[in-house]
Amino acid sequence: MSAWDVPMLCPHYIQKGLLFTYPPDLSLEQIIQRLRSSLEEALFHFYPLSGRLRVVTCEGGGVTCHVEVGVEGEGAEFVHAVADGIGIADVVAADGQDLPDFLKEFFPLDLALNFDGCTSPLLVIQLTELKDCIFIGCVFNHAIGDGTSFWHFFDAFAEISRCKAVGKEVVLSRPPVHDKWFIGGYGEPPIKLPYSSPEEVVVRFSPPPLRERMFHFSSESLAKLKAKANSECGKGTISTFQALSALMWRCITRARGFPPEQKTSCRLAIQNRARLQPPLSPNYFGNSIYAAPTTTTAGELLNNNLGWAAWKAHEVVSNHTDSAIRDMVHKYMQNPIVYNLHMFDIHSIMMGSSPRFDMYGCDFGWGKALAARSGSANKFDGKVSAYPGWEGGGSVDLEVCLLPEYMSALEGDEEFLAVVSPPIKLEVLLGKSIK
Repeated sequence: MSAWDVPMLCPHYIQKGLLFTYPPDLSLEQIIQRLRSSLEEALFHFYPLSGRLRVVTCEGGGVTCHVEVGVEGEGAEFVHAVADGIGIADVVAADGQDLPDFLKEFFPLDLALNFDGCTSPLLVIQLTELKDCIFIGCVFNHAIGDGTSFWHFFDAFAEISRCKAVGKEVVLSRPPVHDKWFIGGYGEPPIKLPYSSPEEVVVRFSPPPLRERMFHFSSESLAKLKAKANSECGKGTISTFQALSALMWRCITRARGFPPEQKTSCRLAIQNRARLQPPLSPNYFGNSIYAAPTTTTAGELLNNNLGWAAWKAHEVVSNHTDSAIRDMVHKYMQNPIVYNLHMFDIHSIMMGSSPRFDMYGCDFGWGKALAARSGSANKFDGKVSAYPGWEGGGSVDLEVCLLPEYMSALEGDEEFLAVVSPPIKLEVLLGKSIK
């Protein structure tokens, strides 16, 4: 495991899934059989997901971790569940409604740490049967890979299913690359952690009661936001996502009512693959990401305009270069630790996931998904996860997690309300998702 994998032993598994209408030409038994056989073939290509973690005490002290594949033939897990009385309209919450609490039941290993992959599967697929739809949930050990690797696997799983639907030979369009990346002299395996026993690695986290909502941003609204940010900062190089991140940072900070002198950060999940020299393959399977912060005070953030905040986000992204990444790896190896969710600064926000992930391209052979949803994993006050908008075209959906009083304030924030768009109507989803 690399210097990007080992630190992820204490966060939760990744939990993401897709909602589909029932395929009109398949029985439930046929759906289950196709998914099971497709999963078997997917695991042949993504073989680390069929193993287990092994955390051991080294000779001379310290703890190290690696993945063992096929030693006991443990494999991944496939679950078939039934959600009586729940349908499409319940899952796709209407405008102004919080995400339903039952979504967490669509994902096994609720609040499991990646460390639990020593005894639990590293991958679980759950097919949940609802009254008028199906939900395919994927639970994926975050110490094995990041969001890019998660959706790479999910897309390959769907691609294999599509091939089986038409009797086509499976040749993956994007085979995973399993060669781990290490810096010569630093970060070579095994990475020794400063603990006397594996149990010391474990720090469990349960989130406080949160409100969770999906907010939609149309491509037109985001184009105006980007233009506004670039006009205000006078630079012309602010991206859409940087402008949107700045908006959320400002509006959530205002909703929290911090005093002007309170320090606050916006952390952006930034990929390393294309920024290294030479670059890693986009199909590199593993973790290759950093949550890079930009920091100021609440007063400075809110007294300046959107463009000022967006430029700070832009600088963080621009400065995430090959040399900066290598420097972070060097510093980590001098003092290796395991991250846990208690480390997150409660005065900050975290922009996770990415609208660039091709979530709605995961077609299992029965058409486009109606919605993408997540479980309860890795959620805390200030966590914002980005999804591509269902209609495409550069639209974005944000899953926002906040303490109840902060969410109520955000829902009334004028700067936020001027940008957020009405969600796609359910009848539009149903009309356009069925082939």
